[in-house]
Parts: sequence; C-alpha cells; structure tokens
Amino acid sequence: MPSPIDLTAAADFVWRSARLLDRHRFAALTGSAGDEPVIAALRAYQNADGGFGNALEPDLRAPVSQPQPVELAFHVLDELGALDDPIAARACDWLLSVSTAEGGVPFMLPSARAWPRAPWWETSDEPAASVNPTAALAGLLHRNGVEHPWLEPATAFVWKALDGPLDELGGYDAIALFVFLDGVPDRARAETAAARLSELVADREIVALDPAAEGHVFSPLQLAPRPDALGRRGFSDETIDRHLDALAASQQEDGGWPVSWPTQSVAAEQEWRGWLTVSVLRTLAAYGRVSLAAARG
Repeated sequence: MPSPIDLTAAADFVWRSARLLDRHRFAALTGSAGDEPVIAALRAYQNADGGFGNALEPDLRAPVSQPQPVELAFHVLDELGALDDPIAARACDWLLSVSTAEGGVPFMLPSARAWPRAPWWETSDEPAASVNPTAALAGLLHRNGVEHPWLEPATAFVWKALDGPLDELGGYDAIALFVFLDGVPDRARAETAAARLSELVADREIVALDPAAEGHVFSPLQLAPRPDALGRRGFSDETIDRHLDALAASQQEDGGWPVSWPTQSVAAEQEWRGWLTVSVLRTLAAYGRVSLAAARG
C-alpha cells in the first residue's frame, strides 16, 4: 500500500522553510498564484551580464554567473512555460559569451573558485565544454521553441557527444542528455539515441534500481520525472512504481523531503530541501500519485 502524502505538512514546510523562489514555485504549482511572482523572484538571481549566480544553485555560493545556475533558472521557467521571457534571452546571450570553440559551456567557470562551494565544484583554468549542463540547457530551450544563436552550436556539440562512446557518462550527464532528447526537434534521432542511452545507463549501473539504496545515488525518476519522458522507457512499470512508493514514503516529519548528498552548510541544505520538495511534488503529481488541488498554495 503506497504511503500517503501529507500535503498540509508539505505546504507548511514550504511556507516555513523554503526560499522565496520556491514558495512562489509551490504557489504556481498548486494553482493558487500566477507565474509573475516566480519570475520576479528569479530575477534576483540574474546578474547584469545576463547569467545567473548568487547561490541559485545552493552548493555554489558564488555571486558570479555560472552555467549550472542558468540551468536551474531554465528549469523554473520551463515549469511555467515561460522560457520566452526576456530573462531567458539575456541568459542565452551570456551562454554564448562563455561557450568554448566546441559549442557547449563548461560545467564550471574558474570565476567561482574564489567563493564558498561544495568540494565537487572544481575546474581547470581553461575548462572544456561539458554535456552537463549544455545538454539540459539546449533541451529546455528546444522544448519551449526558443530560438537563439547559442542553440545551434550547442545542439551540435550534444549530438556529437551522443554519437560518441560516452566513456565518462555519469548520472548527471545522463539526466542532462535525457532532458536534451526530450526537447530536441529531431524526434526520430532522439528516439534512437534515447534507446542507446538507456542501454548504457543499465549496462553501467548508473541508476540504483533498488529504492532502498543509500547515499548519493541516482533514481530512475531523475531520468524520468514524467511518464512521457524518454528516460521512462528504460525502466519497468514495477521499478517506477517502487521508486514512486519510496519517494512518497521519504517525506520527513517536518513535511519536506531530504537531501541525499552532503551539503556544505545548514543554509545550503535548507535551500535544497525547499527546491526538492516542490520538485518531488511535481513528479508525484505527474505520475498521478497526488492531487495538488488539495494543497494550500
């Protein structure tokens, strides 16, 4: 019997503990408020150069613009169907300015090294382009029909990676690549690439099929946050159902959902929990596990 989700407790957690941005995301998700408060809160994280920083990615505290916070901003705008907002165009201009000759953007730029961050946030003086987050950024733009000069070379960079051996494929890379494949216009090519990517994920055991696995592991639901996602095809109905059960059951006593990796500070953990709680509710709703109309937005 699936664990019930306490929506009242989830709402209380969001309103008590989440960032303003995530409170507005929750209100928009539950239909109790519109999109503009979310976009207004998101603008506070955008810099004059068009990029995003300022700890939008809670483990990266740098105020300077970085590619990964831009991805988070695009995910927020995608939730709203608002990637046509001018703040996205400004962010694309910034992405173009920091892209490498390969066409993509690096995982991290050296400018963030002077600021507090989690230990995995490291980079070289001249970092190469990375599918994480280039693939997700491009996929979200394609999904929303956005046109920008950055998109064509970035798309070519991702396709080149997908056509290659993907020897260093990790969980975050797989997540980003599936976001790309869900959005890119060439659906026949995307279907073929997704089938191969699913095989690689399974063969290399990138995802933990056991929902009881502990530590910072990757769930099938991260590759398939919606039933119609291409990543969903790589997992059986039973596996998805078990992970949905486990996700619902992991709601904490305070109403929020936990972080599965070691954060660098109390603030970062709390900020991530607010973000994740809204995202988890979105996933559970997409799979019909919860009706958000009953939540207090």
